[in-house]
Amino acid sequence: MISMTLLGVLGLFALFALLALRFPVALAMILVGVVGTILATANRFLALGMASDQAWARGIKTAMSNLSGEAFEAASNYNLLVIPMFVLMGNLAGVSGMSADLFNAAYRWMGHMKGGLASATIAACAGFAALSGSSLAAAITMGRVALPEMKKFNYSDSLATGSVAAGGTLGFLIPPSGGMIIYAVLTEQSIGRLFMAGVIPGILLTLLFIGAIYLTVLRRPEAGPPGNKASWAERRAALFSALPFVIVVGITIGGMYSGFFTPVEASSVGAFLTLLVAIYRRSLNGRAIREVILQTIKASATVFLILIGAFIFIPFMSLTELPSQLVTLLTSLSIGDFGILLIIILIYTPAPELA
Repeated sequence: MISMTLLGVLGLFALFALLALRFPVALAMILVGVVGTILATANRFLALGMASDQAWARGIKTAMSNLSGEAFEAASNYNLLVIPMFVLMGNLAGVSGMSADLFNAAYRWMGHMKGGLASATIAACAGFAALSGSSLAAAITMGRVALPEMKKFNYSDSLATGSVAAGGTLGFLIPPSGGMIIYAVLTEQSIGRLFMAGVIPGILLTLLFIGAIYLTVLRRPEAGPPGNKASWAERRAALFSALPFVIVVGITIGGMYSGFFTPVEASSVGAFLTLLVAIYRRSLNGRAIREVILQTIKASATVFLILIGAFIFIPFMSLTELPSQLVTLLTSLSIGDFGILLIIILIYTPAPELA
């Protein structure tokens, strides 16, 4: 027999080791969760005096029950419909040209400034995040549009790629965020309230990214040379071309925040409106439809598989009682709520690279 706490620690180390070996996140959680549940359940029944073969049989039965039951629960959760709908919405926006219009509008208004193209990329990523809810989709879509333009104006590679990478992370914070949806489901919180909580931090982070770009070009002007200055007529035309984006986001997010739509209904309405824009612009053909469907299925399947892995890994951690012991340890420290928050921030802060 082995201590349940030690078993939980070993499970965490095994998970981190698999992730370090580039094992898929979902499969790593499933593997550790299944094996860990077998060991934890068998260990518990052995401690109660059950025969070894019966204890191991009970452990395998419990693990298989979790594997089937949690997979079905994740796949049949009604609230998770928002994931494929918002992913579909983002893919349709890319096909219809709404993402390019968004970048063009930001470029016309900001591109003539030093580092303006990089700032326009950040602003466009923030806007596209409000359509797709995906960091990866925002980075890939805006990278395809913005990187060639920044290369054309001799932007430094670090500033160009850094602005795309940083702007892509806004998809995790600005609603509708796929990460917030997963967090809400795992912690049984309101998706709508989490979306509302992400608006102001998302705007602040967008402004901080633009500020960082300004400081970079202030220190190294050659890193972000100014682009061509657009006329007021070109700026107005760019804003007009981005109007469908404003309407879709306004109806979808505004309707959800006002309580007119639930998050699931808002995602469906947004996908439908984006489809209408794509049809109106005649940007859908057989190849485009096939690409949109395949990308939506792949992205949605990846998210659902991660959720299934989390639903299997969490019961294993609960069996070991390690999470409750960590909570007890943290709350017993006389450092207050802000002290605990500071510890969490320090854990998430990456260590500086050593020269």
